[in-house]
Amino acid sequence: MISNNRRKIELVCISDVHLGTFGCKAKELNRYLKSIDPEILILNGDIIDIWQFSKNYWPNSHMKILQRVLKMMGKGTKVYYLTGNHDEMLRKFTDFKIDNFELCNKLVLELDQQKAWFFHGDVFDITMKHSKWLAKLGAIGYDTLILLNAFVNWISVKFGKEKLSISKQIKNGFKQALKFIADFEQTAIDIALEKEYNYVICGHIHQPQIRTVEKDGKTITYLNSGDWIENLSALEYHEKNWKLVHYNELFETDHEWTDEVDAAVDMNQFTDIQMLYQTIIK
Repeated sequence: MISNNRRKIELVCISDVHLGTFGCKAKELNRYLKSIDPEILILNGDIIDIWQFSKNYWPNSHMKILQRVLKMMGKGTKVYYLTGNHDEMLRKFTDFKIDNFELCNKLVLELDQQKAWFFHGDVFDITMKHSKWLAKLGAIGYDTLILLNAFVNWISVKFGKEKLSISKQIKNGFKQALKFIADFEQTAIDIALEKEYNYVICGHIHQPQIRTVEKDGKTITYLNSGDWIENLSALEYHEKNWKLVHYNELFETDHEWTDEVDAAVDMNQFTDIQMLYQTIIK
């Protein structure tokens, strides 16, 4: 259980938040972000789901995430926003910088004399390259499945049963899906080894992971930050160590299925966010 004191962390990496979708666990993410004080925050793609963005669905809890990130920037946190496939529209603004905020497609940082390579990972996705419409259709289906899953779990809890992840069971039931994940991880590792990086950090596949690989006399650590739809996970780096954290392990959870009945909010009332948005699109 986290105390009221914010934990000081050198670096935090999150990905696949999918703000603007029904499956997004914005309330939980906001609680996590309020509990930490990172020197660097890396938003590693698919933070805002522009593919499925609708003016009719933008609850207050989602707006609070943007407010929270701005507040962290104001207190000195360096924020890197790395673009993913669901927010690929932002790629036209690559290398935009303002104060403690930087927008880019990929990032290399030196952490205690070790090179860390950050990128979302959709560049490895063949579906994205050749059948983007199919990928978008799949995203809509996935969001619907997550919403259905939330309702099923609400019923399960009412009857004293354990929660389950329908989408995970479906993915684990298809050999092709498991092969894609394995291929994705191996490709990231192989390229990072060629570039002589010590760490390669991705998102995209919603599979939180930390593992060290040795190949051809070289050692590299592959990390994936997971997502804030199902796994509610993040990567933390502090005092030369990486840690994969899960919301359910950090906090006591007793909330029921209430997503998302928050009232929509007027973007214009938040001048800081509006100013940042206007600066980017100029």
